[in-house]
Amino acid sequence: MARNAEKAMTTLARWRAAQLGEQEKHKKRRPYLASECKSLYACEKWRMQIIREIAKKVSQIQNAGLGEFRIRDLNDEINKLLREKRHWEDQIKELGGPDYQRVGPRMLDHEGKEVPGNRGYKYFGAAKELPGVRELFEQEPPPPPRKTRAELMKDIDADYYGYMDDDDGILIPLELAAEKTAVQKAIAEFKEKKEKRLANNPEAEDEPEVEEENIYAVQESDEEGEPSQPVIDGSQQRFVAHVPVPSQQDIEQALLKKRKQELLEKYGIQEHES
Repeated sequence: MARNAEKAMTTLARWRAAQLGEQEKHKKRRPYLASECKSLYACEKWRMQIIREIAKKVSQIQNAGLGEFRIRDLNDEINKLLREKRHWEDQIKELGGPDYQRVGPRMLDHEGKEVPGNRGYKYFGAAKELPGVRELFEQEPPPPPRKTRAELMKDIDADYYGYMDDDDGILIPLELAAEKTAVQKAIAEFKEKKEKRLANNPEAEDEPEVEEENIYAVQESDEEGEPSQPVIDGSQQRFVAHVPVPSQQDIEQALLKKRKQELLEKYGIQEHES
């Protein structure tokens, strides 16, 4: 009988101890609001507990085989714990403890890089490879470097302005051929229009043709300063030079002098003036 009584007492003692343990565990549950905890030591303890839970879930989310929904749930739980940890850190700072948000380390992933995110929401492990998330972190290619003004001016020479387009001997023959074709086409169109006009109005052939005005005719001024009548005859055009016009001999001498000066400057010879 004594042994049965001892066994019963032992079982009762175990049940009682378990009941007390449950009550003690219920008492030590983490508060829902960090502002309810007024003990700095307790706040530090709850903060460390949250950090351990975050580390556990971060290690779990590295497994890409969990499935998209489980990975998203784990990532949401980690972000929820991060917000809770921030509340406890604010309470610690308010109670006179250290400011972990300023002196604490940054949130890093398993590769040692800062955890990417947008507007406070972070992505961990396999969550960064989920559809719709990968596009958020794709970096755009850097824009091509802009050339400086000096680099742009290196390519600007006479060819850039078209000064040497005629030196290749190709453009001028093409322009002459195109001009000849255009003149022949214009003459043919004029003759065709004239034939059509004569065909529609045969009496127009006997009418005298009106001579076009010579736009190159120069008006002569008489002694009173009034211009005289313009020259009607196009074969005798007169021009008035208001500046001295050099002769052909003057031009040849100027070109010869310029060429001589270029040769002297090229070979470093100074011309002695007599």
